[in-house]
Amino acid sequence: MHMQSDAVPQPIAATTANYELLPKDGDGEYLEVAMGPHHPSTHGVFRMDVVLDGERVVKLKPVFGYLHRNHEKIAEGTSYLASMPYTDRLDYFCSLTNNWAYALAVEKLAGLQVPERAEYIRIITAEFTRLQNHACLAGFLTQDMGASGTPLMYAFREREKILDLFESLTGARMMCNYMRFGGCRCDLPAGWLEQARKVADDAPRFIDEFENLLAGNEILMARTQGIGKLNAELAINAGITGPMLRASGVNYDLRKVDKYGIYDRFQFKVPLGDHGDTYDRYYIRVLEMRESVKILKQALATISEGPVIDPKAKLRGFRPKVGEAYGRIEAPKGELGFYLISDGGPNPYRYRVRPPSLINLTVLEDMCVGQTIADVVVVLGSVDIVLGEVDR
Repeated sequence: MHMQSDAVPQPIAATTANYELLPKDGDGEYLEVAMGPHHPSTHGVFRMDVVLDGERVVKLKPVFGYLHRNHEKIAEGTSYLASMPYTDRLDYFCSLTNNWAYALAVEKLAGLQVPERAEYIRIITAEFTRLQNHACLAGFLTQDMGASGTPLMYAFREREKILDLFESLTGARMMCNYMRFGGCRCDLPAGWLEQARKVADDAPRFIDEFENLLAGNEILMARTQGIGKLNAELAINAGITGPMLRASGVNYDLRKVDKYGIYDRFQFKVPLGDHGDTYDRYYIRVLEMRESVKILKQALATISEGPVIDPKAKLRGFRPKVGEAYGRIEAPKGELGFYLISDGGPNPYRYRVRPPSLINLTVLEDMCVGQTIADVVVVLGSVDIVLGEVDR
């Protein structure tokens, strides 16, 4: 039986529009569009407020903070060692390089010496991390252009081999929590080096296949060449680092500049771009994958036996002397640095992260103004950001 209600139906409330019409000098109007925070091409919870004249970008403002987790303040309230697993969650694609940068800062603060075998392990894991990061960047970039599936699946197929190595070494595929102050948490398991050598030996064939698939593709070239240019002067003034800086022709790589770890023992080149456009930012990463393979083969051939942690390192009751230190490395996305101040207590008095993704995002508007709205997504993809370290 159906009973009719006397209640008057209420109109459905209209949702807030994600665009706004702005007055323009002369005829017409500008259109302001909010791309994100829930947008498939913003690589996380990230928003761009874009002002358009037709389809051309007039103004662009990056808006972040949606993923802020109070990382630095948490670290100031807990022990030095307890912060190590939190670093995994900054750039969660590259947890082992995050670990290394933090360990390097604490080692400078406490005056710890890293054994030679541990230095080799750090370089091997860091270069495998760079290899899988750059492969995935190329896959994500082409996915953003509309090349659905194939390049990204090729990249993830290769990444699986590297994550299997990380899992057998650290017990985790992504949140590795492996580095320790003065070395590494544990030694390599039996057979690990042989597996690693096989992955490194197979990598050039994958890179050749990947490059042949993409580098000369006319659609990729049309969508990236001359798009999102970043000149060397602006890149330097804005503090840009990593492949994005080198794509603009600036020869700056911390593995060569600081020679941290034992990178000075290995022969490798620093690829540089000529145009600073989106294509150069893509292709620099392909070339860097080849250089990472060179480093891996040298390190895997010369790694020596020995301890993997400084015997003077204290994991419990660790209280570094009063002072300050800044440790930085050439992470896959650029310069990752940790600044620490010790007051002699068990917790850092000040803990500060210098994340490459955040700094590299600051020139997004400069690269996008004058481009079409479709190109904005491609330019953003070429920056290579992870919101975990942008917002912290």
